[in-house]
Amino acid sequence: MAGGKETPRQKMIGMMYLFLTALLALNVSSAILLKFQFLDSSLQEVNKKTVNDNAGVVSNIQAAIAENKTPSANDKRVLQSAQDVRKQTSELVSYIEGLRQMLIDKTGGPNEDGTGYAQPEGNDIVAINMIGAASKNNGAAYDLKGKLNNYAKFLKQYNPNTPDKLALDGSEDPVASNDPTQRRKDFAQLNFEETPMVAALAVLSQKESEVLKYEADALQKLAQQVGADIIKFEKIFAMARAESKTVAAGTKYTAEMFIAASSNNITPKMSFQGKTVKVENGLGKVEFVAAASQYDADGNSKQTWKGQVTINQNGKDTTFTVTEDYVVAKPVIQVQSASVQALYFQCANELNIQVPALGAVYDPSFSASGGSAVKGAKKGEVTIIPNSTEVTINVSSGGNAIGKETFKVRPIPKPEIVALVNGKPVDVKRGVPAQSFRAVEIQAVADEGFKQLLPNEARYRVTKWRAFLVRNNQPVDQGEFSGPTANLTSFASKANKGDRVVIEVVDVKRLNYKGQAVDVNVGSPNFNVPLN
Repeated sequence: MAGGKETPRQKMIGMMYLFLTALLALNVSSAILLKFQFLDSSLQEVNKKTVNDNAGVVSNIQAAIAENKTPSANDKRVLQSAQDVRKQTSELVSYIEGLRQMLIDKTGGPNEDGTGYAQPEGNDIVAINMIGAASKNNGAAYDLKGKLNNYAKFLKQYNPNTPDKLALDGSEDPVASNDPTQRRKDFAQLNFEETPMVAALAVLSQKESEVLKYEADALQKLAQQVGADIIKFEKIFAMARAESKTVAAGTKYTAEMFIAASSNNITPKMSFQGKTVKVENGLGKVEFVAAASQYDADGNSKQTWKGQVTINQNGKDTTFTVTEDYVVAKPVIQVQSASVQALYFQCANELNIQVPALGAVYDPSFSASGGSAVKGAKKGEVTIIPNSTEVTINVSSGGNAIGKETFKVRPIPKPEIVALVNGKPVDVKRGVPAQSFRAVEIQAVADEGFKQLLPNEARYRVTKWRAFLVRNNQPVDQGEFSGPTANLTSFASKANKGDRVVIEVVDVKRLNYKGQAVDVNVGSPNFNVPLN
């Protein structure tokens, strides 16, 4: 998406590309699939307008040359070059559109009501057709890669600023090259591996947008050679100023629209809060971290910023004051976890904390009172290990405090102690045949809810227990065992009908998230097993 001066439409396409990249990193859900479909539809609309604009540039070149009754050889060359650019672009766009239609057809076409697609996911179909079956790397994306990069070489003769390649492998992509997994992928794998069909359509639309963007740049270069620039004054633009950036549903939105302009012959000086603002192409960019100390009941805080623009006309400075209202919305912290209502004491509770209002600039850091916080590998992931009955998690982004969330801490539920003889649970009412009382196992079974939430914390083992063979309230034999299982053949050989076996659990351990064995207080559970 690199380039020189970009039009607002091109900048919007750039933002859509970043949005597409972010979506591709998320787990696929029906909501994400709809966003891919929306993004693809938006890109298609933009592309249609860009095609019309680019065709208009060629028409302007023809008109400019027609005004000259004796066009020069250079004029004719420029027109022929513009027509060649348009022809090459049209062929490539048609090819990409063909790939889109192929994927749509292969996945069953549109759905019955025509609002979407019959099979919006279709990951396997995308992979087979775009990458190739059985990892043969013979899918359509490899042909697309060659066409895109050949097109870039073709355009360079008209616009040297055109990138060398439009189809990048993972090692060449500025974003993917930072990821050890993604950098090993080629262009086809990077864009179409494990990719839903609607996401693949959005990728193709984005590539089409790039093609049209660089075509527009090349045509503008050619148009300048015959004085037929489609935009005579590129620094004239429309703007709008709203009474409020935040509008409640059911209320009126009011704004003023106006034309703004800047001139190459005038270099304005701009400042914001007494500091100089850098001016590029007549535009000054005001940027600051929004903050507020108090919010209203709706979580909003109305703020105002002021700036100054000074221009010099005929040796005289004229200063204009810019006043802009904005609303600081209190960021909403979203915590995603299976056990979000309460955390477990001295356990590794994994949370995913996001602040959607911050979007791509979200750069979180965490601290905790009443426990410790360990930042995870992915943005927003954090592990909380509570050491008190309540934990408060403090969330910051880029060094700026966002807010805090407080959680109650629940104790770890005690495991259930279960005795098995010969692989079957002991029935303390009916008892066990005396001669079959041999293979005994004592299990510590984790609470099912706790196990589902924190499986790495719910690993129990009985490490010590005792057994007594009792006859008429007098011990006949006894044993102490390390580990959950024991062979009590000696008991079976001595046992008589009417005896009983008393089992007493002495020690239970739990492996925590670090793999460390910690003591578990289960009291003094015992089993009184009658022999019959």
